[in-house]
Amino acid sequence: MATQIGSMGTILQARKEEGVSVDPTYNVTVVFGKRDEPMLMACARKLIEHISNSGSSKALVLSLGLKDHSSGTLKEIVSAVMEKLTEVI
Repeated sequence: MATQIGSMGTILQARKEEGVSVDPTYNVTVVFGKRDEPMLMACARKLIEHISNSGSSKALVLSLGLKDHSSGTLKEIVSAVMEKLTEVI
């Protein structure tokens, strides 16, 4: 959960889907909240790619309550979460 507004904001679910092709497919869906924010979707996709590339098959549920949806803010969030993930994966 990352918040600038003091509440949960948009909740996203991301997962890796294995198929017949060599390259994996990543599926990101909005569970609750803003459905028209592509930067939030991109943030979740970047995180699930990192989780998948780390060898984990776990899905991700992410809550983003942001005032600032700029690429810089989202890059900082991705970086901080990826740093914490390396500690637990």
